[in-house]
Amino acid sequence: MIDTPLCPLKVVTSLQEAVWDADIVVNGLPSTETQEVFEEISNYWKERITDPIIISLAKGIEAALEPLPHIITPTQMINRATGVPIENILYLGGPNIASEIYNKEYANARICGAEKWRKPLAKFLRQPHFIVWDNSDLVTHEVMGGLKNVYAIGAGMVAALTKESATSKSVYFAHCTSEMIFITHLLAEEPEKLAGPLLADTYVTLLKGRNAWYGQMLAKGELNRDMGENISGKGMIQGVSAVKAFYELLSQSSLNVLHPEENKPVAPVELCPILKTLYKILITREQSSQAILQALRDENLNDPRERIEIAQSHVFYRPSLLGQPLTSFPLQDKVAI
Repeated sequence: MIDTPLCPLKVVTSLQEAVWDADIVVNGLPSTETQEVFEEISNYWKERITDPIIISLAKGIEAALEPLPHIITPTQMINRATGVPIENILYLGGPNIASEIYNKEYANARICGAEKWRKPLAKFLRQPHFIVWDNSDLVTHEVMGGLKNVYAIGAGMVAALTKESATSKSVYFAHCTSEMIFITHLLAEEPEKLAGPLLADTYVTLLKGRNAWYGQMLAKGELNRDMGENISGKGMIQGVSAVKAFYELLSQSSLNVLHPEENKPVAPVELCPILKTLYKILITREQSSQAILQALRDENLNDPRERIEIAQSHVFYRPSLLGQPLTSFPLQDKVAI
């Protein structure tokens, strides 16, 4: 949390003093802690006359299964916890590493949200070495930021287990990107608009992100799951909770899609073998990190191109996953296939 950047930063002694009269609040918390902390903050804002602007940097998601399976993002958590209007809550993210931005290496990002605030904030945040674009699609960009963390953990495992084999890493990249494309077609009506930002964010995370590092350390045996997800010197590994959230959501029969070979309805997760394997490694712990290689070598694994072709048929779009009304998409897509 920071006080308004319109004046010099002041030393604060508590959360209450930091936020109670701030014009702009920046959320750098993991998604797993955002709800609880902002519920506390809401107690300090009861007498405010004007609502603050909140910029969230969090790239995690949580899952809710009732009344329909759907994703809960950090900006939604903040809105529900504080009552601050959603038009005052924005998401800032992009393909970058925080320490490199601090060192003034060239980078770009997007600030997403209502036009009233995103355009002036993009201009305010823009620096010669840090280009900030703006976009109206708040929730989808948040979700994509969480999705790439899922597959970054697997990429780290593959790198460690194959001693940095470029060929093995490229095989993994082909399969994980095809799964991400498939999932974006479930989440977005125009998923092609997300392809560039998602792949760029994935790429930088695989190169130097904490989630890929975490996968490497697990595969090398230098970390284990009993150590938790908050790692000293690295912070919260948000990809672990994201694996659980995406798996649970995409396992719901209400989201069934038609299996291309078996010609029968299956939960979407059945078309995402990498996600299934990561769930068994990280959440149920019924498999070791070696299982990620077996998933790549499975003779029954579909050609990644075929998964992309299936996704591009546009019959899988499920707006309810992002909390959109069911009436916003064609009748034929409302029926579980």
